[in-house]
Amino acid sequence: MTTKKRIIITGTSGFVGSNLKAHLGPFYEIETLKARFVSNQIFNLEAEAIVHLAGKAHDLKNCSCPEEYYYANFELTKQLFDAFLISKATIFIFMSSVKAVADEVEGILKEDFIPNPKTHYGSSKLMAENYILNRQLPAGKKVYILRPSMIHGPGNKGNLNLLFAIVSKGIPWPLAAFHNKRSFLGIDNLCFVIKELLDNNTILSGVYNLSDNQVVSTNEIIVQISNSKNSKPRMVSIPKKIIVIFARIGDLFHLPLNSERLKKLTESYIVSNDKIIKAIGKPFPFSAVEGFKKTFQSFRYDQ
Repeated sequence: MTTKKRIIITGTSGFVGSNLKAHLGPFYEIETLKARFVSNQIFNLEAEAIVHLAGKAHDLKNCSCPEEYYYANFELTKQLFDAFLISKATIFIFMSSVKAVADEVEGILKEDFIPNPKTHYGSSKLMAENYILNRQLPAGKKVYILRPSMIHGPGNKGNLNLLFAIVSKGIPWPLAAFHNKRSFLGIDNLCFVIKELLDNNTILSGVYNLSDNQVVSTNEIIVQISNSKNSKPRMVSIPKKIIVIFARIGDLFHLPLNSERLKKLTESYIVSNDKIIKAIGKPFPFSAVEGFKKTFQSFRYDQ
């Protein structure tokens, strides 16, 4: 009987971690590590690979202290990576973000873009990336820094839930006048990539953007949600200038539609996955449509 490879995963209580643990469970011996930053702590990593997901994600309420991002995303990663370097583990996978590079994208975001993050979240992720990349990697070890697009799937929270709630209530989508293109990443495609990195010895260390093969517009997502509910899409093209005025009013009175949310719902953000596809040598197993279908079906069951 073949002994399963032992994998340590941090952050398994989160959306990505819980899905990844379920995906990898049949193939590996999984150890979950509840990692948080504590000064001077030392980790003893007894495994063949480390998948570091733990950290602080976007603060949707804008109420967190900036220091929390640097402790959770930078300082904790330093401690884990230092432990990896002196351990017998051969693979370290760090979950970064495209936001470590740019909050806004003109054209298509690729790995060679010069990073210019605008938030504490993005800056703390970039600091962790730079720390990893600037350390001397011992022979036989590999490091993968993953920069995913917006991830969706069962258990996902955020703007996709807001869109689903609007459609579910029969409210016409009022932003149909905006035509954007965005990259997303289905959780199943992310799990596929991580398993390939754990199994395929030919994949070189480095930084890799992750996104589904197809880009989609917010209007197309509204259609996908409607399809998942077997209903006809209801969309209204209110002039953009009027929407912008409503969003500014939302800024003043803390309404659901404000300038920040309007930007997130209507801006374009396209991410190239060419490098990771070439490195793996296989296509992603799920299309964007298939991924959204699974996501929205899970939202139906959560209602």
